[in-house]
Amino acid sequence: MTFTRGHAQARDEADPLSRSRWMFSYADETIYLDANSLGRMPVSTPLALRTVTRDEWARDLIRSWPKWLEEARTTADLLGREILGVEPGQVALSDSTSVNLYKLAVAAVRARPGRRRIVVEADNFPTDLYVLDGVARDHDLEVTRVVADINDGVRAVDLAAVLDEDVALVCLSHVSYRSGALLDMEGLTRQVHDVGALMLWDLCHSAGAAPTPLAESRADLAVGCTYKYLNGGPGAPAFLYVRADLQGALRSPIQGWFGQQDQFDMTPTYQPVEGIERFLVGTPNVLGVVMVREGVRSVALAGVEAVREKAQALTEYVIALADQWLTPLGFRLASPRDPALRGSHVTLEHPQAWQACQAWIDEGVVADYRMPDRLRIGPSPLSTSFEEVWLALDRLRVIVESGAHLTYPEKRSRVT
Repeated sequence: MTFTRGHAQARDEADPLSRSRWMFSYADETIYLDANSLGRMPVSTPLALRTVTRDEWARDLIRSWPKWLEEARTTADLLGREILGVEPGQVALSDSTSVNLYKLAVAAVRARPGRRRIVVEADNFPTDLYVLDGVARDHDLEVTRVVADINDGVRAVDLAAVLDEDVALVCLSHVSYRSGALLDMEGLTRQVHDVGALMLWDLCHSAGAAPTPLAESRADLAVGCTYKYLNGGPGAPAFLYVRADLQGALRSPIQGWFGQQDQFDMTPTYQPVEGIERFLVGTPNVLGVVMVREGVRSVALAGVEAVREKAQALTEYVIALADQWLTPLGFRLASPRDPALRGSHVTLEHPQAWQACQAWIDEGVVADYRMPDRLRIGPSPLSTSFEEVWLALDRLRVIVESGAHLTYPEKRSRVT
């Protein structure tokens, strides 16, 4: 591979997704490599929000509710069809990822009475661990944490070691938040089903960046956020997925009026509606739904397969440059090297990763840090160019070669 800036520019000229950059806002010259934390804002989002606030809320007031409720349903189905690859009626937009995880986890363990264990990967995102520990405590269950290499993620042999017919629920992240490891959804789901347990996938780091074979794997349940690769904005509503044939057998532990049959009959007794909306609780976040719609449309326009191809190319480029420039400076790859086993971000390990990250930000490159000593690099397939990747890693090389990062404090801030 040629390691010149001109080579990076040539790759951008040949990139079929380079024109997708016009769909997003760029306030300055910052090189943004943190799409795995928060995606860029689509240029269509402010106008869409203005329409809701000026034309619908300000003018039509409560008369807008039928349209807003329909928007929540159609946006959920759009996300399901174009991003998750599932048929309508199996995805709902609601609440946060943590709340949705709780709802589905409780529904799942109640649907497997007599089974005593929940299985979760030891290196799952912390909120998943916290929520599932709470569910286990409240239902007199045990949690088994699958220990796997934190760079490679959970593989078949790791999961097989903890599965038996006492397991009610298994929860794994499709892409590891720390390393970017991409798990085998179809194979691991098959293992879980072989012992009669239910499978719950966390899609936060894969939805909008990689295909999510929920239908092909016959996964039971899934949750995910919309503010990373789906570009829905900070705090945008999360989503949940329940396979169609399971919906009638599961009951949400939070019985809110948006999951109630004949909602405006105002009856005092709860009876869940048929279908995916039984997992709704309260009033939808209308502005958030509109933001999600615009973000999902931006990914759908490019197509998930094209997005995946670009993500692999960008992360391969990050790794190639790191091998050439950063490995001699003490950096080590902390993600799977095989692109088929990696999501859309790359993690590099270095003893001064925190200090290097802060220095990098001051040089106009935004990435983030994760324990232990890991620099997480998340280019967006839709809004990041190859030239930006080249410039970013060149700046990091200069920072560490010069020792400039060592002038930064070792103590971490609250947000990393």
